[in-house]
Amino acid sequence: MDKERKMMMFCLLLAGVCSPVFCGEWKASVVKELDALVSSCVVIPCSFTHPGGNLPTSRLRGIWHRKDKRDKIIYHEEKSKALDNFKVRTRLLGELGHNNCTLEITKIKNHDNGPFCFRIELVVSEDNNPTKEKFSYVDECVTLNMLPKPPTPELNPKTAIEGQPYTVTCSVFHTCPSHVPKLSWTGRTGQVSEEHKDIRSGNWEIQSIFTFVPEEKDDHSQITCTAEFFGQITSSKTFTLYVKRTQNYNHIIIPSAVAAGTALIFGLLCIFMAKKYKKRIAELQNQDGSVWNRLSRMSPVNCWFYKLCVVTYILIHSPNNATSCADQKVSKPRFPSPKSQPKSYNYKEVFLNLSTFTPSNYIHDTYLNVYGNI
Repeated sequence: MDKERKMMMFCLLLAGVCSPVFCGEWKASVVKELDALVSSCVVIPCSFTHPGGNLPTSRLRGIWHRKDKRDKIIYHEEKSKALDNFKVRTRLLGELGHNNCTLEITKIKNHDNGPFCFRIELVVSEDNNPTKEKFSYVDECVTLNMLPKPPTPELNPKTAIEGQPYTVTCSVFHTCPSHVPKLSWTGRTGQVSEEHKDIRSGNWEIQSIFTFVPEEKDDHSQITCTAEFFGQITSSKTFTLYVKRTQNYNHIIIPSAVAAGTALIFGLLCIFMAKKYKKRIAELQNQDGSVWNRLSRMSPVNCWFYKLCVVTYILIHSPNNATSCADQKVSKPRFPSPKSQPKSYNYKEVFLNLSTFTPSNYIHDTYLNVYGNI
């Protein structure tokens, strides 16, 4: 019995003495390292738990201090208890009642390296009794890496096509979501849309999507994306836009269509003439030593040209195709009276003339035959 009583008393004593601090109920989650742009701002994400139950923010007190010196407070709800160098530069963004201890530091100095730790104090317990329970999360502290210069925006330019919508994206990383950098474009006007992404561990990315329709005059033009961080700190990046012209085949299609149409009309005309004067052409081909047979021994190109000239020559000198002024209304006809019998057409004379046929003679005779009767 003595052993059982002693064991029971020991358990009661342990339960009474055991504080939540030693029972492992105090936990925090803070990033270990974070970049901070000098003269700008930084936001340190932080969350925690405590054994006091669901307490509102008014019953909790959050404090940020240096790790090596807990009395060196950089944030306190009572500004007078914070270091002079941090009084107006720090504020708590998170709600302690929601277990959020996120801290913002503005106007970063190059000596604000840290490390900084969070401490929670339970002012009033859940049953409205005063308490002095508090805990510093010295195992979860953050160290700031100072950036003397702002990060340069990143671009993804590509070749544009004239007349087609073109999109280019400008992005930049930052660690101050409470004051998001502003991205702007110069060198061209267009539509702009933005996206803000949380890429974890206190790092953020802002993207600006620029869309426009390039023209020929935009080729080799300069387009600049500028990022303005909190504290009027800027950085920019420029790229050269190359515009690819739209392929235009009109200079090939139009001449080809005209040539094809001309060849088609010429071919149909030749077929029509060949059918209409088939018998006359056959007579020329059957005569020995005719010009037509001599043309057959020529090259194909010259032969067809000469044959066309021969056929045209016959048609012009044919009595049925001769232009007569008798058909015109004139006071004094220049041709014999209709009573006289028309002379029969002498093809032998034509064939004799063809024996001395040349293109130059053909052109000369045709000119005289056509314009001599006017």
